[in-house]
Amino acid sequence: MTKIRLLIVDDHPMIRKGIHALLSMEPDLDVIGEAADGEEAVRLAGELKPDVAIMDIVMPKLNGIEATKVIKEISPDTRVLILSAYDDIAYIVETLEKGAAGYVLKDARGNELIDAIRAVHSGESVFDPMVTHKLLERVAEQTRGTAVRQSPAPLTAREIEILGLASKGLPNKEIANQLSLSVRTVKAHLTNIFSKMGCGSRTDAIIKGLKAGYITLEEEYKQ
Repeated sequence: MTKIRLLIVDDHPMIRKGIHALLSMEPDLDVIGEAADGEEAVRLAGELKPDVAIMDIVMPKLNGIEATKVIKEISPDTRVLILSAYDDIAYIVETLEKGAAGYVLKDARGNELIDAIRAVHSGESVFDPMVTHKLLERVAEQTRGTAVRQSPAPLTAREIEILGLASKGLPNKEIANQLSLSVRTVKAHLTNIFSKMGCGSRTDAIIKGLKAGYITLEEEYKQ
């Protein structure tokens, strides 16, 4: 079995050790390093070339946002998963702009973090439902009062359904479970959605889906 090689970055020793202990219980995950600040994270990422870096934001010397930017420059294949206590939209947007593949809040359950690591390693973009909601709120504010535009090629009912579930922050595996489909089929549908909407990621597709009127905040987030 080829293990997913991980770098844990957090300035709190107890949090690092707790995450390390949790992830070490998974047979397909291998923690190859820990960093206590952004500068150390950059150094270790350059030396170890981890598959996934689990990155805090607020740290000494170099914050997680800037560390993410540098890591993506020196180790492009490393996927950066933000694990933060902050759901501020400014942090979220900036980390995405610097190249983060996902954003999970620290109150997530252990299995949610593990699933997020596997998902970003497989090429998915993964975001906590609250994070996705805040992104969509920002887009809704920016597009309020503008005309709804359809994408060049209309989505099918199934594609709209999958896009709606993706907008809730669900990974491909959970979408497949809810719709009684295979993960492979869900991936194929997402590929079609990306192609039709001219997107390179599920985050871009969700944002364009909101702009096009395929999904709405009211439908996706009512309790």
